[in-house]
Amino acid sequence: MASGAFNRVLSIQSHVVHGHVGNKSAVFPLQVLGFEVDQINSVQFSNHTGYKNGFKGQVLNEKELADVYAGLVDNDLHKLYTHLLTGYVGNPAFLREIASILRSLRGVNEKLIYVCDPVMGDDGIMYVPKELLPIYRDEIVPLADIITPNQYEVELLTGKQIKTETDIWDAVQWFHEKGVQTVAISSSELGSKDTLLAYVSNRTAAAGTEKYRLTIPKQGNNLIRFTGTGDLFASLFLAHSALTNYDVGATLERAIATLQAVIAKTLSFIPEPVLQGKVPVTSQQRELKLIQSKADIEQPKITLKCEKL
Repeated sequence: MASGAFNRVLSIQSHVVHGHVGNKSAVFPLQVLGFEVDQINSVQFSNHTGYKNGFKGQVLNEKELADVYAGLVDNDLHKLYTHLLTGYVGNPAFLREIASILRSLRGVNEKLIYVCDPVMGDDGIMYVPKELLPIYRDEIVPLADIITPNQYEVELLTGKQIKTETDIWDAVQWFHEKGVQTVAISSSELGSKDTLLAYVSNRTAAAGTEKYRLTIPKQGNNLIRFTGTGDLFASLFLAHSALTNYDVGATLERAIATLQAVIAKTLSFIPEPVLQGKVPVTSQQRELKLIQSKADIEQPKITLKCEKL
């Protein structure tokens, strides 16, 4: 495997003290795969927001973000980045500040790759302020090189419902027309009751458009939903796109292989009565077993192969 030694990622995402979402889900896999990662935490919370007794912590505002970034610029450190990765953002002004940072980064490295995970919601529920949607759609998406939305986020951004595979490719085309080179949809509900479908499309002026589909068997009893999987997918996709020299089919296979291995490892720690649906799962039990999956991050075992379309 090629080394990520000369890759340095600036990752602007949420941070939790306990558990694995946001930067806590994204940074470790990137580091294991040989990437230097500098992280700016958009929030610092005790735990993710789904815990039954809530959460406590601090939120970074756009002025504080600009201040931290200014310190990097003062020391010429912003010239070192090869990638920008962004995930959960909770307020419009902060999102616009990210766009400003991206323009600054591209001003010193025009080859910088921006991987945008437009975290807005899942399963038909939007969990960020609705004011973020037009900013993502009109200001952020056109700046992205790689975008990794889930099916619901694709529907939000494009304004189109996805019922068929044709709908998926129409939506992907919408992103390409906005200027996004690579669109990776980490999961969609277009499979059977036992499978999910992932899609990736890469468009370049030289090679035209390459499209792939990957069928993913569902794991567990479908009662357990994991948090942080989207953040993990985006970081793995960033890493493997660099490590495979932008072979998007191989990138999707590797990212999904690791994701499936992490989910399997996490399920192996959950008590049997919970897996059988006899006892409700707790938020703590659903935390991804990332550290225990280090070997699967370093050497993903490819069992699911992409279909080129």
